[in-house]
Amino acid sequence: MASVTLSSTPQADGFSMPAEWQPHKQTWMIWPERTDNWRLGAKLAQNAFCNVAKAIAEFEPVTIGVSARQYENAAAHLAEYPAIRIVEISNNDAWMRDTGPTFVRNAAGKVRGIDWVFNAWGGLQGGLYFPWDQDDLVARKVLQIEGIDRYRADIILEGGAIHVDGEGTLLTTEYCLLNSNRNPELTKEQIEERMREYLGIEKVLWLPRGIVDDETDEHIDNVACFIAPGEVLLAWTDDSSDPQYAHSVAALEYLSQQTDAQGRPIKVHKLPVPGPLYMTAEEAAGVDPIDATQPRREGNRLAGSYINFLFCNGGIVMPAFDDPMDSVAKEIIQSLCPDHRVIQVPGREILLGGGNIHCITQQQPIDNWLSKTA
Repeated sequence: MASVTLSSTPQADGFSMPAEWQPHKQTWMIWPERTDNWRLGAKLAQNAFCNVAKAIAEFEPVTIGVSARQYENAAAHLAEYPAIRIVEISNNDAWMRDTGPTFVRNAAGKVRGIDWVFNAWGGLQGGLYFPWDQDDLVARKVLQIEGIDRYRADIILEGGAIHVDGEGTLLTTEYCLLNSNRNPELTKEQIEERMREYLGIEKVLWLPRGIVDDETDEHIDNVACFIAPGEVLLAWTDDSSDPQYAHSVAALEYLSQQTDAQGRPIKVHKLPVPGPLYMTAEEAAGVDPIDATQPRREGNRLAGSYINFLFCNGGIVMPAFDDPMDSVAKEIIQSLCPDHRVIQVPGREILLGGGNIHCITQQQPIDNWLSKTA
């Protein structure tokens, strides 16, 4: 089935973004290889990504996009895992959440995809690398592989900047979506309207800030997420001397005064942050030096957060950082999501590249319409 590029919008066609905990057909990833972002020739990152893919594959299929030059290497790493498919997709880096499509679905269960404009988190005004041309093609290629119709958005946006409850409410951060390096010609109200048009949501909740030193301009998926309609999990620290404290307190105060699209008060659950965590001299030395806006240097604070997890079919895959808070965070998430089996996977190598498990994955919902028409 061919992928058609549509001239309408999802909202006009009756499509909206489902919650992440709704059933998936599969999860998508991209194979890491940039030696100016991933240390020691990206070998440690590749092992980390493999461990994430294997954990997800316990619950649902995984497809990994791999460049031609890395295809044989990835295939050798994953040869014994039939639930993990490898396809050739050129890319600039490995952040499928941000470069892949955001999937939407209608009441009949038909799935389509949104292809956002991608500019590497800021373009020439603070973006993390140049060029990003291959990354901006990833979403279209995923949709072509799957034969899913495509909406090409007219707004710069990354998948990690949004999180929805599936019932009309969207979470984001002002620091990211209102940043002048994304859509400076659009007002806050115009950005909200675009998200209504493309995601079928009714209400936007704007947290002021995200995780300190998050080089994505503080994506929402590192600081807060829905775990159920009306319930938000928020990254938290009780250390008032930590700059993250002010960010988290401001978010809590804001959410405590809000209702969702259905009129429900927002119930906030606190999830401790690890650390603080910092890049070591050895870790920084393993990265090829470039003239980057976010150079890898000893002492850089890492944007560590347990919020950066993925819902799977009956499971949750979350990062661990060899930190005392690892077990605490896992227990909290498991208690709040008793119908999901929580698996922790080492996340530091992914964090060194600038994100974590949610950032490197993109869930594809089940297309129920296909079964109904078969």
